[in-house]
Amino acid sequence: METINAVAALGALAQANRLEVFRLLVQTGPEGLAAGDIAERLNISPPTLSFHLAHLRQAGLLQMRRDGRSLIYSADYDGMNALMAFLTENCCVGAGCAVPACPPVKVPTVRRRRLARY
Repeated sequence: METINAVAALGALAQANRLEVFRLLVQTGPEGLAAGDIAERLNISPPTLSFHLAHLRQAGLLQMRRDGRSLIYSADYDGMNALMAFLTENCCVGAGCAVPACPPVKVPTVRRRRLARY
């Protein structure tokens, strides 16, 4: 990762709402969340959230995909891991202290059973 990209990513995370959004999406996993769900969970107005999501995407920390009419956002684990690698590159005087990276974990989809109506 280039220094300029690291500065952009760190700058994007240096704001409370954006950091909260990013942390939520990292916890959610690769499945991600719809923008409306993020706004509801974090109590952020949709226009404000849209601004923050765009900032995080531009910094290489989020991915977006369309699912019908919804925009689904998820953490960009490659971008996150590149930032972590950049930050720890000289850790332990260059001895390579094996800082763990965070691979995306596939979250199993829970299927709900329909209750029988009697």
